[in-house]
Amino acid sequence: MAGLSQFFSLNAQILYWIFVAPLRGKPGVRPFAVFHQMVRIGVQAVPMVALTSLSIGVTLAMQGAHELARMGATSFVPDLLAISLLRELAPLLTGVVVIGRSGSAITAELGTMKVSEEIEALEVMSINPIRFLVAPRFLALVIMMPCLVVFSNYVGFVGGWLICQFALDMNALSYILRLVDSASGMDFFSGMIKSFVFGWLIAVISCQKGLNVTGGAEGVGQSTTNSVVLSILVMLVVDALLTACFFFIESPTT
Repeated sequence: MAGLSQFFSLNAQILYWIFVAPLRGKPGVRPFAVFHQMVRIGVQAVPMVALTSLSIGVTLAMQGAHELARMGATSFVPDLLAISLLRELAPLLTGVVVIGRSGSAITAELGTMKVSEEIEALEVMSINPIRFLVAPRFLALVIMMPCLVVFSNYVGFVGGWLICQFALDMNALSYILRLVDSASGMDFFSGMIKSFVFGWLIAVISCQKGLNVTGGAEGVGQSTTNSVVLSILVMLVVDALLTACFFFIESPTT
């Protein structure tokens, strides 16, 4: 319960420094710090996201084609790719990459600052660590996660196209038209909503674990491991809840 209370408290403090503090004449979040974190969290993660998405697109297309070929329905491979990537795989896999790469780095950075008493030094200088350290990382993750998911979708579709073009004799125009016809706006927006929520959760959990580090270097390592495990677990649970919400919203019986 204490951890949950700290989680909501940290959320409130982040939102205060982003939205309320500037209206009260207090210094807000530094734009340069946000852009710096966007580059570290988003731009530098592009190669890893691209490789992951391309591999998943190729693998999903091959597995789908193998099963659909038994029913003579290989033309539905683009449909499978569109629904799977847009709704589930792109947000989830991008989230896992960001957790392993950026979430762990955020926890380690803040944890190192905590054990070396740099955060206490900021407080002595009347610099709020939430505004100075946490809010820029939070904004960068919330902004870049949807961008990375959109990029992941496109790269995954390219991977599926490689299989459809060279293994299933489906030309590029037919593949693209099939993708467009099978996907709906709700498929795209559900993935975007998930990516935004995942970015929010990853940022807050990573920062919370980093700010609560104790025990020196060993504590930093332990908190980083806990941050990665907890972020993945929470992301999977929230993904199931959001999927259930979208399912009942779109259910024809409602």
